[in-house]
Amino acid sequence: MLTVGVLWWGIATIFTALLPSSTTHAVLFLVALRFGLGVGEAIIYPAANHFVMRWFPSHERGMVNGLIFAGVGAGSGLTPPLLTWFILHHGWRSAFWFSAVVGIVAGVIWWWIARDRPEAHPWVGETELRLIREVSPSDSLDHTVSEDGRYRQPESNKISWKLILHRSDLLALMGAYFGFLYVAWVYFSWFFIYMAQVRGFDLKASARYTMLPFLSMTIFCLLGGKLTDVLTRRYGLRVGRCGLAAGASLLTAVFLVLGSQLHNPQLAGLTLAAGAGALYLSQSAYWSAAIDIAGPNSSIFASIINMGGQIGGAVTASLTPWIAQRFGWTTSFATAAAFAILSAIFWSTVHPERPLHVGPIGPGSLPNDNSSKFETHNGVIEEAHL
Repeated sequence: MLTVGVLWWGIATIFTALLPSSTTHAVLFLVALRFGLGVGEAIIYPAANHFVMRWFPSHERGMVNGLIFAGVGAGSGLTPPLLTWFILHHGWRSAFWFSAVVGIVAGVIWWWIARDRPEAHPWVGETELRLIREVSPSDSLDHTVSEDGRYRQPESNKISWKLILHRSDLLALMGAYFGFLYVAWVYFSWFFIYMAQVRGFDLKASARYTMLPFLSMTIFCLLGGKLTDVLTRRYGLRVGRCGLAAGASLLTAVFLVLGSQLHNPQLAGLTLAAGAGALYLSQSAYWSAAIDIAGPNSSIFASIINMGGQIGGAVTASLTPWIAQRFGWTTSFATAAAFAILSAIFWSTVHPERPLHVGPIGPGSLPNDNSSKFETHNGVIEEAHL
């Protein structure tokens, strides 16, 4: 599905480049093509999150999600100056052609090198597989051995809609991610225009300053991924996921308000870029918490959370310029700060230490006898053999 998603939006981007300017109702065709692009993009994050659940032990998932979303920040940071160069030298269509080629190449490489499960990958040995499954060499995994002699992670294919939709923290995470992507899309959609029209930078300078938030996202995404894992190991899931995410959201609000009110354009750009970094300290927590809560159902759980976030991004596209036109850009950034504070409030109601009990838990299936009991330590369900 990741391959299909990447190739899908690559093809949608090609059709955008091919659309003749003289076509009747060209804008409607563009809207349809960009909608199609979004269909392909929608696959990426939930499928990637399920991949993380299958391929990485719980104490590494924050860092791995940090790496994934650092790629988002790095790609977004390189885009403004790179595509500006293409547009200035080869016209606007060249930017779409370049983006499409990058996407298609990425999809082909992923299909060639990736596998759904570590058991199916020829490069994964038994030692690494035990590490992924968080099983010590002394433990027996006879009940998880497949026909080819390799270890298999039991996983329920049943989607328990009742359990998922009755989780109050699903709505909380949707609301928190709404606020997160509302703020993020201020940077994705409007920061370039803000630096050019409000702060007075020319095209090239605006492109350079537009890089800063995304470079900041890249660095702090990695830092946030590492922090959420470290804090989870030391203090449990509530602190590692919820505490970090809430604190990062509040820090984001501070930088947004402060940066929008500074008179020095360069200092304002740096401060707002720091706000983007603070925001992405919490990115890994959203996706790791989805795995903590939903386990094998993390794809659908994460996709519902992602839906809430994308609604926030869609609202940003129209609400931010409307507020800026009527009340000024300072108010636009203050509104984004309010949504960041709202995200922090929502995070305070999330409980990743209380997982959905759907299908097997941990490396093997639940036993049918009373020879084992299950205890919770730092939010992680562990089996204690009697």
